[in-house]
Parts: sequence; structure tokens; C-alpha cells
Amino acid sequence: MNFNSYKSIHARWLGARFLAGLTALLMVAPIAMAQGIRPVGEFIFQPGSAPFPSCHASTIVTLKNGDLMAAWFGGTAERAPDVAIWGSRRVNGKWSAPVELEREKGVPSWNPVLFHTRDGRLWLYYKVGPSPSQWAAGRMYSGDEGKTWSKDERLPAGLLGPIRAKPLILDDGTIVAGSSVEAHETSAAWIERSTDNGKTWLKIGPITITREVDAAEPPAPDPPTDAPGWAADKGPREFGGIIQPSVISLGGKHLRLYARTHTLASKVAVSDSMDNGLTWTQARYIDVPQNNSGLDVTRLKDGRIVMIFNNTTVGRTPLNLAIGTDGEHFRVFATLEDTVGQYSYPALIQGPDGALEMTYTWQRKTIKYVHLPLSDVPKQ
Repeated sequence: MNFNSYKSIHARWLGARFLAGLTALLMVAPIAMAQGIRPVGEFIFQPGSAPFPSCHASTIVTLKNGDLMAAWFGGTAERAPDVAIWGSRRVNGKWSAPVELEREKGVPSWNPVLFHTRDGRLWLYYKVGPSPSQWAAGRMYSGDEGKTWSKDERLPAGLLGPIRAKPLILDDGTIVAGSSVEAHETSAAWIERSTDNGKTWLKIGPITITREVDAAEPPAPDPPTDAPGWAADKGPREFGGIIQPSVISLGGKHLRLYARTHTLASKVAVSDSMDNGLTWTQARYIDVPQNNSGLDVTRLKDGRIVMIFNNTTVGRTPLNLAIGTDGEHFRVFATLEDTVGQYSYPALIQGPDGALEMTYTWQRKTIKYVHLPLSDVPKQ
């Protein structure tokens, strides 16, 4: 792209952002207005009480006996060589003290993902490497629901497994994992699919948003200037691509992924598969704001869809829950956090009793857990 083309695209983007901001002043979209209920959560461990000062990127899973297990990475700071994978179990309503699950000597670990395969094994997938563009994937499994673990195993180069959010397990046991590769201005989502519990994989993609599609999309409006997210905003929007997809079923063989975006439009990107994840459309936007941060989506047993995300284009606050029935349109019904700070990288599952179980990063100082009864989730 030459400089004049860049100026033209940038000018169109600035104009679109101005019009979007003007429209927002006249009529704010419902998803930006609603706050709804305010669920009460609990810290998995008190800030300052763990063997690490900083933590991030949690995952949560229901164990076979109904207990919960969570994992995250923790160390001096993200990217520091002492960052390891830690975990905790919630038994009889209390979280255990953090336990180290995996550590790579002199190299940071990242983004753990816990899930069961159809054969009943509990898996922990994670990443190791100095930075996301240099990641390799590791994994280990447990036959006793996380009390003991197998020796760690590396995936071949080019496979990263579920990159941040839990994978979708189809009725026949097929794993459909949302993955991504990060690179300068060309980050892309991928699907890694396994029909044998992770022994072999089919890598499908890339799934992308083009610069031209991004420049033509009316951008999501920024929040008011006094919104708490501005305190941690990282500056003007840039095009970097899409990563960290969360995959759900919309019924039948129709699957959809929802991706984090680093784009001018600052909206969530989606892609669809009509054959249980073998082929995928190129990504497009939906009218849900995106702040270049992780999100998670879960389809409830009754077909409703819940998204946990930062309902903003700037910073990493507020953190919200939204409900939808068609996978396309969402309405915020709960606010988990809305003060200055970072509340991010959420994980969301539905428990055996129908309740929503979720974890997220709280100020990088601890991981917060929230239990929301199904009765508190609106019908639409």
C-alpha cells in the first residue's frame, strides 16, 4: 500500500469515527447503555498472598464431582522468565491455595486452557516462549481430575492448540479449538480440529479481516471522555488483525467463532462454519465493541448465548455479560466491574446445574470468580 492510499483509508476512518461519535451522542446503542445486575464475586486468592505478584489469563472447568478448577499464569510480570502456570480447586465452596502446575526454566508460560475430552481425560494446554510470536504449545493430562498430572508434552511447531478460550467439544468428541498466530499487522485466527482426542490435528485457516473491509466498516463509537477505560487506553486505533477466537455451536452443524480484534473498526469479528468446523467463512464484524482484549462466549443448554467481554473500545473496563438468542445481536444484562483498572481475559462456562461459572483477571493482582444462577440470566 502506498502512502497516498494509506492517507485515504486513514481519512475515511477518521471521518467514520467522527460520524459514529456524533451518532452516539444523539442515540447511544442499548448495549452501551445497559448495566443490569451486578453479580458479587470472590477472589481465588487475596492480592499479595500468592507466590507471584502478577497474574493473568485464567481458565475454568467443572470437574466430574461438581467441583471447579481454575488455572492462570503468574510471575513477576507478563513475559518475565519466572512466569509459570498455577491452579486452584474449589471444594466445598472454598478455593485452595495456588499450586504450581507447569514451569519452563528461564522462559515464560502463557494462556492455560483446561477442558475434558470425550474419553474423560482432563487436559491442560498452555503456551511457552518469550513472546506470542515465538510461542510453542505444551500440554499435559490428568486421570484423577487435576490431582496429579502426566509429564508435559510439546506439540509440533505450527500447532498451538486452544489459544486462550476453551475449545468446543462436539457430540461425537471432535475437538474444535480456536487458535491464532500473532505477527506484525497480520495476526490471524485459525481452527485446530481433532477427531481422536488430540492425537492428530487438522489446522484450518487462516481466518482474517482485510484492511479494506476494516477501513470500510463504520467503527464502534468510543465511550464518553470520562469513562474509566480511557485511563489505560493505548492510543489511536491501528490495524493488527484478529486473534483468540471463542467457538460455539449455533445448532446442527452450524458453528461460529467470536474473535478479539485489533482493528480500526474496534468491533468483535465472527466467522461461520456449516459443516462442524471443517470449512469457515472469512471473518466479518458484528455490532459489539471490541477493545483488543480477550472475550469468551458460551451457548447455554436452552440455546441462549452469553458473552463475557469488555463493553468498550478503550482500556479493559468495564467487564460485562451480554445475552443473545441468534448469535448476532447481544444485550448487556450484567456489569461485573466498571471502575478504573484492568478486568480482562474472562473465561465462561455453564455448570451442571445451569449456573454460569466465570473467572477473570482482576487488576493483574488476582483472579476473580463469579457464580451466577441461571435464574439471573434474562430470557433475551
